[in-house]
Amino acid sequence: MRNIIATILFFGISSSLMAQKDTTQPLQEVVVFANKFPMPSKNLVQTIGLITDKNLIQQQANTADILTASGQVFVQKSQLGGGSPVIRGFEASRVLLMVDGIRMNSAIFRAGHLQNIITVDNMILDRVEILYGPSSTMFGSDALGGVVSMFTKNPILNNSAKWKTTANAVYRFASGQNEHRQHIDVNIANHKWAYLTSFTNSQFGDLRQGNNRSAAYPDFGKRFFYVTRENGVDKININSNVNIQKTTGYSQNDFLQKILYKPNDSTEHLLNIQLSKSSSYNRYDRLTEISANGKPSFAEWYYGPQVRNLVGYQLSKTKRKGFFQEMTLNANYQHLEESRITRRFNSNNKDFRFEEVDILGVNADFLHTDKYGEIHFGVESYYNIVNSTAYRNNISTNVRSKIPTRYSDGPTNMGYQALYVHHTKNLNPKWVLNDGIRLNFVQLNAQFKDTALMNFPFTEAKQSNTAFTGNIGLAYNGSDGFRIAFGLSSGFRAPNIDDLTKVFDTRVGYVIVPNRNLKPEYTYNAEVNVSKNKAAYGWGTSVFYTWFKNALVADKFTWNGQSQIMYQGILSSVYATQNKAKAVVYGFNVNGRLRLLDKTDLTATYTYTKGIYNDGVQEMPLDHIPPSYGRMGLKHGSSKLNAELFSVFNGWKRIADYNLNGEDNEIYATKDGMPSWMTLNFTTFYAPTQNVSFIVQVENITDLNYRYFASGISAVGRNYVVSCKYTF
Repeated sequence: MRNIIATILFFGISSSLMAQKDTTQPLQEVVVFANKFPMPSKNLVQTIGLITDKNLIQQQANTADILTASGQVFVQKSQLGGGSPVIRGFEASRVLLMVDGIRMNSAIFRAGHLQNIITVDNMILDRVEILYGPSSTMFGSDALGGVVSMFTKNPILNNSAKWKTTANAVYRFASGQNEHRQHIDVNIANHKWAYLTSFTNSQFGDLRQGNNRSAAYPDFGKRFFYVTRENGVDKININSNVNIQKTTGYSQNDFLQKILYKPNDSTEHLLNIQLSKSSSYNRYDRLTEISANGKPSFAEWYYGPQVRNLVGYQLSKTKRKGFFQEMTLNANYQHLEESRITRRFNSNNKDFRFEEVDILGVNADFLHTDKYGEIHFGVESYYNIVNSTAYRNNISTNVRSKIPTRYSDGPTNMGYQALYVHHTKNLNPKWVLNDGIRLNFVQLNAQFKDTALMNFPFTEAKQSNTAFTGNIGLAYNGSDGFRIAFGLSSGFRAPNIDDLTKVFDTRVGYVIVPNRNLKPEYTYNAEVNVSKNKAAYGWGTSVFYTWFKNALVADKFTWNGQSQIMYQGILSSVYATQNKAKAVVYGFNVNGRLRLLDKTDLTATYTYTKGIYNDGVQEMPLDHIPPSYGRMGLKHGSSKLNAELFSVFNGWKRIADYNLNGEDNEIYATKDGMPSWMTLNFTTFYAPTQNVSFIVQVENITDLNYRYFASGISAVGRNYVVSCKYTF
């Protein structure tokens, strides 16, 4: 690992936004949507990662894998159908997910590990932007660590009144998980109307992990057994191939429909419909757990179909008269469904928990531009309605009974409202000032209807939180490609339904109960970015330091005066989410680009993060902090033919750096922690004609056995990937 770091430093450190262009051509200005309106990235102080490589985007099994393959974001996994991004040591409900300018985070996003990002179909993605550091001034609650903002493709208008139809058909196969994906998108347009329709069907089999293991951990990750139900009895089956992670397969269908109407040069109407539904899929990590009697803890533990339905309308106007020349209005509705079904080994009691969330959202943004800079004013409102139900079914007698719901079972809702202003001022041709402020209003109302099962000492939980967040910074853009920026920013997160009302056993003998006395979390961040960008090379670095206040952590608690209670027939220690900690998170990123030959580039990136929290009694590692990670690649090619040899790597995460009371999942690591690893991969793209293209990729060439930190499933072994695309 030291050699990897030395190589990166030797070849320089570069901003992740730097484009790879021919040395004979000037570098193009990078435009981003981090400020909701398109603007040059050089005018923004905040560090922004940009992924636009269509081959990288569409050559992954899901959207979470795009982030992993880019080397720009660490991603945790608990099952094949998952992926939880970590930005600067913050994860899940502390990272904001956006799609087409719409918040994906709902009121039941948990603080653990999430899989919601895979409901965005990467086969129709156009670009991904990663905003590093607190981003609450522009995006509100939850953006403590940053934002992953995904943009799907838009319909393309034709230049004439005649209708024109274009289409793409893609088939992808990957051997490592027996993956079969079929995708088609069709664009029908004239000069005013455009219709884009997209459909993707994805089938995944059981994931095969690598066979090349460390001598120190010869059995790490091996799947020795799996459970089936035969003749009314749970049976432990011996796995004939311990590298096949049995019962990890699943399927997913994704549909997108966009309709664009542009009556004139200054007005656009866009209807955006997205439907995503998966099959049921197993929580692989929980199915590998062994209880004290040496038997599997669970015979069944799976998520029911995950559903994300979105309908959005966006009005965009430019060249307006008055102070604000541009305006964007986005009104949207989302319907989300998720469920958890569990049954312990040799038990007839099968528990079903269902959650539904309906979200109504609207935001309006106005932009004023003049020779001195820009003023951006916005207003935003999101309203969540949560419905949580549960029951137990005896699979032998088919008799149903009541069990505690995961969340409050009465009327439950949560609202987010905000006003914000962001200002960009050109102090002179080289210096740019960024500043902004946001006023947040967040309300929560949860009613508990059936209080007998858990002996609830209360029947409701209500909160109303008001918070100011802001940012300020300066950027210097030299004429020779040198750039330096430094800034201060703050983040805010209001406790949500998951924090306040959840009842759940995150592991056997450990039950989380509701706590009404929670306060918002805050982050305060300082960072410096330095880079130089030339056609032949680029280097840069970013260094950050974040203070984390009122951190919500799960800690020991009492329920009706008891530190232990019977939960689902097991005596369990009582825990609850509490504002018990303050923390610091700091780190740096270095990455670089070097033009070796014409159209041949060497790139590298390396990220280091450290987090420490103090609960008032002792100091310990903060959970969710990934080990050092990065990527190196040597790429050569053109629009017709290119190839890349690249490596993705992680450093050690020693057990001493784990938070044993948090979400680091030490039970899925070795006794020493999570070992370091480095994979070798090769990919090539070939387009023999304008209509036909092929991608062939070999992942993990050495068939290394490895696992991402905090993950309960091993990564794919040697994986042969073939993708064919036909445009017509």
